[in-house]
Amino acid sequence: MKIDDALNKTAGLPVSPQQARTEKPAETQVPVANSSKVQISTLSTQLQALQSTQASNAVFETKKVEEIKLAIAEGRFQVNSEKVADGLLETVKDLLNARKR
Repeated sequence: MKIDDALNKTAGLPVSPQQARTEKPAETQVPVANSSKVQISTLSTQLQALQSTQASNAVFETKKVEEIKLAIAEGRFQVNSEKVADGLLETVKDLLNARKR
């Protein structure tokens, strides 16, 4: 597992102890005029609309997941072992067929 050292990448902080002694920290404040305006491009607007559409076409139903979580917590959830076994067998068959190709 790779651990990212975010502190060394932070603006204004030295990367090594030697830099701490030899370099001045970078300026982190940027002057901003009171009349600054921000414009969002049409592409950004389209991406935002696409993101909203994809969120509504989720792969799973959040309500169903919450119902299953509640059933597990209350001890009401029943596992259908035949259905699980059938699913495992189908997966193994698919893997074996893919290996033959």
